[in-house]
Amino acid sequence: MNREQFEKMKSDRGFIAALDQSGGSTPKALGLYGISEGSYSGDEQMFDLVHQMRSRIVASPAFTGGRVLGAILFEMTMDREIEGLGSAAYLWDVKKIVPFLKVDKGLADEADGAQMMKPMPHLDALLARAKDKGVFGTKMRSVITLANQAGIDAVVNQQFEIGRQIFAAGLVPIIEPEVDIHSPEKAAAETLLKTALLDRLASLIDDEVVMLKLTLPERDDFYAELVHHPRVLRVVALSGGYSRDDANALLARNHGVVASFSRALTEGLTAQQSDAEFNAALDTSIESIYQASIT
Repeated sequence: MNREQFEKMKSDRGFIAALDQSGGSTPKALGLYGISEGSYSGDEQMFDLVHQMRSRIVASPAFTGGRVLGAILFEMTMDREIEGLGSAAYLWDVKKIVPFLKVDKGLADEADGAQMMKPMPHLDALLARAKDKGVFGTKMRSVITLANQAGIDAVVNQQFEIGRQIFAAGLVPIIEPEVDIHSPEKAAAETLLKTALLDRLASLIDDEVVMLKLTLPERDDFYAELVHHPRVLRVVALSGGYSRDDANALLARNHGVVASFSRALTEGLTAQQSDAEFNAALDTSIESIYQASIT
């Protein structure tokens, strides 16, 4: 494990950029970027276009390690290059931004008010490849819709079981049990989730640590115990469908939590913008999210 990257993630000010849209979410991301589904054909062309978008963001002079702590990549992004370097190597060697990899294969069908992750039969091989490419950590997402003890326990148990496998491979896992912002039982689900997380954190042994990626809570500073937990390297927040302004306002009220935004980060960026316009818009976005992340 890279100690310089570890210390940056533990102590530096800034936030994580989530650039990990997968096959299912890529058409929407491209649509928001001003590229309609009718303007490309097939997955190969779609992923070429989204890599161009991600490369434009990462290579922008606004996107540096001074404000951006880390960036989460999709597997196909990790396997491609940015300005002649592997994406993970470019992030760290050129920008001093810590690279992460999305490793989940999507969500299983809902059961007990929650969606666990689909099986990941080739995870060990992917982790070895990611480590070889200079990736520091991983991210994997589950979804909680209702305050159902069985569903929440199932999600958290799965996240920690796979998280320990990831840590054993020399990477730091970002555990992401997202609570749906539209849940009619959001506050109650967050209460059950926090209890489950604290319970599983207590079971970690030796030098095991995790990061947590959580929905912005109904009650300010609700996750303070997790922010200060010795087994938690960092608590980051997803934007979860909130606008950037709303997500920033909520984030600023949760001290010690930093952003890990995807759509909220790229809000307002389009393929049609000149480089100057694009870089200015990205700089404004990054600065607003940075300021909300350092409270």
